[in-house]
Amino acid sequence: MPETPETRATTGARIHLENLTKVYAGSPNPAVENVNLEVKAGEIVIFVGPSGCGKSTTLKMINRLIEPTSGRIRIGDEDVTDMDPVKLRRKIGYAIQASGLFPHMTVAQNIALVPKMIGWSRTKIKNRVEEMLDLVGLDPAEFHGRYPRQLSGGQQQRVGVARALAADPPVLLMDEPFGAVDPITRDHLQDELIRLQHELHKTICFVTHDFDEAIKIGDRIAVLRERSHIAQFDTPEAILTNPADDFVSGFVGAGAALKRLNLTRVRDVGVVDFPTAGVDDPLQSIFDRLRSSSHNELLLLDRNRRPYKWLRRGDLSLAKGSLARAGTLVADTVTRDATLRDALEAVLTDNAGRVAVTGRRGEYIGVVDMETLMNNVHELLEADRLEAAEHQHELQEQRARQMQLEQEGLHGTGGAEGGRGVTA
Repeated sequence: MPETPETRATTGARIHLENLTKVYAGSPNPAVENVNLEVKAGEIVIFVGPSGCGKSTTLKMINRLIEPTSGRIRIGDEDVTDMDPVKLRRKIGYAIQASGLFPHMTVAQNIALVPKMIGWSRTKIKNRVEEMLDLVGLDPAEFHGRYPRQLSGGQQQRVGVARALAADPPVLLMDEPFGAVDPITRDHLQDELIRLQHELHKTICFVTHDFDEAIKIGDRIAVLRERSHIAQFDTPEAILTNPADDFVSGFVGAGAALKRLNLTRVRDVGVVDFPTAGVDDPLQSIFDRLRSSSHNELLLLDRNRRPYKWLRRGDLSLAKGSLARAGTLVADTVTRDATLRDALEAVLTDNAGRVAVTGRRGEYIGVVDMETLMNNVHELLEADRLEAAEHQHELQEQRARQMQLEQEGLHGTGGAEGGRGVTA
């Protein structure tokens, strides 16, 4: 049975928005109007909608970065609408686009910020910083003393998430957190968030304008119209297969069947082992491994057991005592939490038709190949075809019943008139 927010253990808290409204001074219309929404403890809910619809305003009212004009906010059993907003924010994690790290602070100081504010001991803070860096896949020894300017965009976002989670808040708010990084890094950060949620089970509200991101990450999606009016609030699968109206259909867009590839993870389709060697292995042992393998290539791993190069039998003639010039650099990898769509895109960019699967710190786990992925794609497409045929059959039956009722109505009227004519 698949894990759901209802069945897994959770450290999150329920969020309940009641008639939440925001009217800015001088504006004739509300920016957000009467939002009623319940987020279950331990689930990820995505707010998605057109620019200016009020999704970020709604999110920021939860931690009162924007004060509501009216309405109530409940987190767990507590009404937080009128509590001290500074104290409230220390109980809620907050991650934004471009990480929001303080440039004059080290990575460790950034992560330690909220624990320090709420009075944790120095030893507890030190241990927590190391724990959080490890949790987001960054080596504490390597990153502890770095400054944000010394990090890549993806590393900064990981530190931003670590900081948001450092004080172990039950609720995490994320406002387009991955919007400023390149597509490949964004995919990996999304996978990292999914993995973290499997471990932590927080309640997460996440704003994005990217519907594919919403499908990939969300347990449920709130599709918002103007003023944050809810057009549909449901699971990704339900929205893809049964959009509430034309507005929601516009967000789903073309290729709903292919978008469903975002609902299945690499861990669900079968990761297989593959011949590997380390960069420090003797060349002769690598030769022997290739000759005895049923594959005509192996995956060369670096000293941290991360995928480095694909090495084919024909490449060995170029080795000449060194692997520096031999083989092809690994162009892309996916994690076990990557979607089928991510994996398919990675495989399609690789002529050999497979992609390496990695763990938290990029370490090799196995591979997934084109045949496995395409078998799953065909199963999804066939399921969609059957579902569409069943839906069409139901529509035809409804039309037939409607026509029968109309005809019976007409015959009944005619019979009555005929009867009156005879009597007359």
